Amino acid sequence: MKKILIANRGEIALRVMRTCKEMGIKTVAVFSEADRNAPFVKYADEAVCIGPPPSNQSYLLGDKIIEICKQLNVDGIHPGYGFLSENAGFAAAVKKAGLIFIGPSPAAMNMMGDKLSAKAAAKKYKIPMVPGSEGAISSIEEGKKTAKETGFPILIKASAGGGGKGMRIVEHIDEFEEQMKLAVSEALSAFGDGAVFIERYVARPRHIEIQILGDSFGNIVYLFERECSIQRRHQKVIEEAPSSVLTPEIRKAMGVCAVNVGKACNYEGAGTVEFLLDENKNFYFLEMNTRLQVEHPVTEMITGIDLVKEQIKIARGEKLSFTQEDLKIHGHSIEVRVYAEDPTNNFLPDIGKLETYKRPQGLGIRVDDGFEEGMEIPIYYDPMIAKLVTFGKDREEAINRMIRAIDDYQITGVATTLAFCKFVLKHNAFTSGNFDTHFVKDHFLPEMLSNSSDDEAIIAALFGAKLMTTSKKVGIDLSMETGTTKSLWKLNRS
Repeated sequence: MKKILIANRGEIALRVMRTCKEMGIKTVAVFSEADRNAPFVKYADEAVCIGPPPSNQSYLLGDKIIEICKQLNVDGIHPGYGFLSENAGFAAAVKKAGLIFIGPSPAAMNMMGDKLSAKAAAKKYKIPMVPGSEGAISSIEEGKKTAKETGFPILIKASAGGGGKGMRIVEHIDEFEEQMKLAVSEALSAFGDGAVFIERYVARPRHIEIQILGDSFGNIVYLFERECSIQRRHQKVIEEAPSSVLTPEIRKAMGVCAVNVGKACNYEGAGTVEFLLDENKNFYFLEMNTRLQVEHPVTEMITGIDLVKEQIKIARGEKLSFTQEDLKIHGHSIEVRVYAEDPTNNFLPDIGKLETYKRPQGLGIRVDDGFEEGMEIPIYYDPMIAKLVTFGKDREEAINRMIRAIDDYQITGVATTLAFCKFVLKHNAFTSGNFDTHFVKDHFLPEMLSNSSDDEAIIAALFGAKLMTTSKKVGIDLSMETGTTKSLWKLNRS
């Protein structure tokens, strides 16, 4: 491949382009009118405006993207994540047009894109499953019968779902009918598919995912796990690799299961197999994501492998250059997602201009972003500003480095999740490794961030008072002090 079009935007488009540049491959960006001045557009060798800001008028126009590829003699398309990345119809159209889709086959996408067919495929390899229905629930009565057999509490889930949509927890049989109707309605609205199924509700789960790579020669390896249990609204905010809770034996067992899921659909490319881990460290297959994950950098940090480079090499027919025995975990890595959201207001998205935007720097720090100072946060897309990643020789060093990086990250003009992420990283539940997907519900209240700020102000005031006392003793001219010191002195006197 000599030229690749990146059918995406923002940080992931820029991240793919950087690898392409290292490989000597030219890049083409497609962009909406809202992204005209974005860094990824400037970085690409060629860029084409594809339409107005709404994604259904721009980034989701598969036919238009393929036509641009033909006009510019593009060899392959990298879909990133989101948008068209798991659209089997688009993948098939790309191949029909004589182009290379940098991802799995449409058949693998179809099989793993539907949770029920994915579970059926995994079951052939005797991969552990959460107890529940064998297939979609066709009626309220059938659902009630299955729910009783499974045992409450149960979870009603959309077959085509994701991101917590079409998902309902049911504690008692009396609630079942109403919750099932709501789940079906939400699934239809979000995915155009009202099929739902039932699983036993795992009360205190951890969300562990395994990265896999497969080539066209039948070789599949796993690149260890990512811990993704710190979530809000069923969506990840902090990820790390490796998990602090897995033993080598459990890690290997989960890895083997992930490879078998890949074998079940003849998987090619980079994919992620997701599991639930209960309080007794029993794991259960959840689903497979047939694309690159947002959190892939932490895997790259602990393995030293560029996953995008491997995707491209696999897509152009190359055999994996390493085996499972070659892969080792080195150190520890943490990623925090920097969202333009207000954690003191139920994590609602915030929009505005990045008045100040200064990235942290230093050893073991990586920032994948798609913005520059002065840019507006578009209202049309996911509100993620950046992915802040740290690496250390162990978990403690990675955590401490992340806290420092958060303190050094300067963003004004919009609310962000940075303060929340720092709160998590300093919380005993996180540092001890004793946490699950209910961290926010169990440990976080919005006012805690305000209290944290108040505590810091008090400490700063005491420091200012000490500085004032010292300055008087040694005769320092306070007129030369900074505005910050003066403010601290005023705060202390008050």
